[in-house]
Amino acid sequence: MSEKNPDGADGSRAARERLVRERELDKARDKRRRLMIVCAAVVCVLGLAAVVGVIAANAGREGSRSTKDTTVQPSGPVAAPSGATGGAEPAITAGRADAPSTLTVWEDFRCPVCAQFETTMRDAIDELMDSGQLKVDYHFATIIDGNLGGTGSLRAANAAACAQDAGKFVAYHDVLFENQPPESEDAFGDNAELIELAGQVDGLDTPAFRECVEKGTYDAWVDKSADAFRTAGHRGTPTVLLNGEPVFPAKDSEPLTPDSLKSWVAEANKGKQPGTASGAPGAS
Repeated sequence: MSEKNPDGADGSRAARERLVRERELDKARDKRRRLMIVCAAVVCVLGLAAVVGVIAANAGREGSRSTKDTTVQPSGPVAAPSGATGGAEPAITAGRADAPSTLTVWEDFRCPVCAQFETTMRDAIDELMDSGQLKVDYHFATIIDGNLGGTGSLRAANAAACAQDAGKFVAYHDVLFENQPPESEDAFGDNAELIELAGQVDGLDTPAFRECVEKGTYDAWVDKSADAFRTAGHRGTPTVLLNGEPVFPAKDSEPLTPDSLKSWVAEANKGKQPGTASGAPGAS
């Protein structure tokens, strides 16, 4: 019979002990890794909260003026364009003054979603206005100026108000959205650009219009509208209401489309006569 090898037994025991130590080290490494993962997750959550806080702060400054805007606000009465409506919430009304339904639109001429809204809904809105079913109250906000800097929202809204004086508001309003620059570019902050675009509207590019644009005649009026936008608690542009009820992007879960707008207006106007009066001066 062979004798047991003590060295072999000691070697096996040493191997087992070594294996136990390695397992303990693995457990320790796993514990440290889990701790690092948890810490990283906490950092990510805190970072996300910080980002959300920044976004919320920017939303709170929706209409704040950029450092480029050096307009001095007048202390006297605010000059308003011809036929302006809205009182404390300045507006330019398009369509027949006695139309039975009213579409309220808060817009920023630098806002890309506003341009999409106008492109999609323009024909339906024009049809409803022409038939006396609907009038539109256009209000102006300056969100993009506040969030991205520049003065294009203000300058374009002032130019649109100048076009109102010339009886060319709707046509010029459409030209501005059709030629809207990228959101990050402040091309509308250049009065020369706004005057050049006026050349696309017959009869608008006049000395009176140019002077109105260059002087910022209605800057304070636009500021008053932007202040009203913030005071009303609206969260973004476009804000669209039909007879005071929000309809963008949807009404009662039905999305806003040209057909749905026509349907909602028809329902609201049941038993009512279409408008026949002329619209506000310069708004048609």
